[in-house]
Amino acid sequence: MIVGIDASNLRAGGGLTHLVELLRAIEPSAHGVEEVLVWGAAGTLNRIEDRPWLVKCREASLEKGLLYRSIWQRFQLSGLARRAKCDVLLVPGGSFGGDFHPIVTMSRNMLPFEGIELRRFGWSWMTAKLTVLRLVQMRTFQQADGLIFLTRYAHDVVMGAITTTAAKTSIIPHGIDSRFQSGAREHLPIQEYSVNRPFRLLYVSTVDVYKHQWHVAEAVARLRESGLPIVLDLIGPAYPPALERLKRTMARVDPSGDVVRYLGEVPHHLLHERYAQADVGVFASSCENMPNILLEGMASGLPMACSDRGPMPEVLGDGGVYFNPESPEDIARALRQLIESPEFRDQLARVSVARSRAFSWARCATMTFEFLATAVRSHRTISCES
Repeated sequence: MIVGIDASNLRAGGGLTHLVELLRAIEPSAHGVEEVLVWGAAGTLNRIEDRPWLVKCREASLEKGLLYRSIWQRFQLSGLARRAKCDVLLVPGGSFGGDFHPIVTMSRNMLPFEGIELRRFGWSWMTAKLTVLRLVQMRTFQQADGLIFLTRYAHDVVMGAITTTAAKTSIIPHGIDSRFQSGAREHLPIQEYSVNRPFRLLYVSTVDVYKHQWHVAEAVARLRESGLPIVLDLIGPAYPPALERLKRTMARVDPSGDVVRYLGEVPHHLLHERYAQADVGVFASSCENMPNILLEGMASGLPMACSDRGPMPEVLGDGGVYFNPESPEDIARALRQLIESPEFRDQLARVSVARSRAFSWARCATMTFEFLATAVRSHRTISCES
């Protein structure tokens, strides 16, 4: 079997990380795969480790903007895959306009499929972009031969939206980098902390309209006013309108800047160091497909205070305390539960670390290539019958 992979729209973020780790973890011969071809831009291909069975196909059009990449995918990729004698084409980006079959694609972004979350962007370019993406992905999912979801939650929401598809489906979660796995950490009583040695809360995520950093900031400021020696570090890139809202909230609830700090983006290869320095992790997103950041906090041994929306309960299970991410009062309640009980923190951290071990890149790679083989067999059967 020869597998083709369309990496034309994978340049950064979780999609690229998934592809890099997938190809690092897989043993293709164990699945009857003799060759894997990846089409992508130079920056994408350079991130992928060389392998004897791997062919990196750099295309000039993929170094350009979205329009050029879309045209290349629509009119050239299918022909290239046929000439390379690919038995299946994996399209991790979720959008495909060509006529090659069989294709297996993935659902990664829940924003186009959750109307409440989409409306948070108001009348904006982002709303228009996500609306178009919904239409394109619905068409791709309906015409695909195989469709991979990262969580059961995503499966149920998206399948309810697209209504009909002939694609076989599979739920294949991402893995987590082993550097986030840590040993047991000491959980001290809050009385051991002070203003000079504060209890540290950490929220890692893009500042965006559905991430609710401003509500977390307000909750933490209230707890600090009540006498708890705590501080909050916010890490991640930012969507400008959301960042402006966060800054206004910080100026209102913490004008001195002593309690809430926005540190901007930290390189992903250094994030494990930040988790190691924190005492409690916070994750307040209301829209996720696969919350990788939540997984990182779990694996790092952080007790987690977590949003009760989307797939978060599916991933974290009984390894955390949940809250309404749009209620500063409820966020403060959940945080106080963790802050005031070191025994509770220790209990939850042990549970979440154990749960995180189920998410491995080796398992993800094995399940993915087994599913690709299933798609090939099904397509051949249908072709023979017709």
